[in-house]
Amino acid sequence: MPFDYDLDFESTDFRKHPEKYRVGRGEQGVLLVEPYKSEILPEWRFKTPDIAEKSSNSIYCMFLKYKKENDFVGMDMARKFLQMGYTRSRRYANYPGGKKYNKDGEINEREIDEQKAESAAIFETKWTLAREDEDYLKRKKEHQKNYG
Repeated sequence: MPFDYDLDFESTDFRKHPEKYRVGRGEQGVLLVEPYKSEILPEWRFKTPDIAEKSSNSIYCMFLKYKKENDFVGMDMARKFLQMGYTRSRRYANYPGGKKYNKDGEINEREIDEQKAESAAIFETKWTLAREDEDYLKRKKEHQKNYG
């Protein structure tokens, strides 16, 4: 079942109502699902490799904490923030200011920023650990079977 953008995200506590959560594709809902957004977003940074290292470690620790607490939604949200750390770092690594398109809608020329590319690689490592975690995959399958 696809991510449901019609839910009342303003008043839904997904920790209390995990049955309303849908995994969706990729990073869908990463900035909507509470209380996880408010817990994880302050840790999400990628400006330099040092900052990305600290951020990705912190978010991955949150992933493990949610896992220990049997909180699949938290695990999936932490995974999404790790994925978003990778994708946003890559975007900034490839295009100055993260702007892929110019004002005419044409793709800007790539200019590789090695520092942002390193940040992306740091996030990718933790994202891979999360998305390939056997317990996460088992819980994801179970959540999708039970709730869509």
